[in-house]
Amino acid sequence: MSAQAVGATLDWQQLGELDCQAFTAAFGEIFEHSPWVAKAAWSNRPFADLDALHAAMLGAVRLAPAAQRIAFLRSHPELAGKEAQAGTMTGHSTREQSGLNALSRAELEELHRLNAAYAQRHGFPFIIAVLGHTKSQIFDALRTRTGNNTSHEADMALQQIAAITRRRLNTMFGAT
Repeated sequence: MSAQAVGATLDWQQLGELDCQAFTAAFGEIFEHSPWVAKAAWSNRPFADLDALHAAMLGAVRLAPAAQRIAFLRSHPELAGKEAQAGTMTGHSTREQSGLNALSRAELEELHRLNAAYAQRHGFPFIIAVLGHTKSQIFDALRTRTGNNTSHEADMALQQIAAITRRRLNTMFGAT
């Protein structure tokens, strides 16, 4: 059962009655390549509302051991990177990064250079809620955030993931 189908067909009580496997299948793609997040959040059911569901999922990430959080960050695609070029990003990421398809060759080269500098400094890709930012804001944030210390930047990345995943849940449940 897809999360889209869950949002369209189940109320909050029924959602709380899903077994762990069904819940993980429905929500496992909300957090990029990390079904473990949904599986961990399942133990917090029933969820009173969308805020509670999202908070449980974010809590699972925040409570994960540091090494798992870093691996989680590393599982995210680079902006307009190899996964985008190869067409191997998740459906969510493909839709969210679609605006980056219109970059000029020079902009794309600069983005690749900035992404590489960021990843070399922090050990994980630059993460930003693309749909909430203009192209200029994305480039500016990437330049600025590359200079942050890695601990602060991991927190910034998690804040951006929170915005991304909330938007994904809102879309699935038809919320604004």
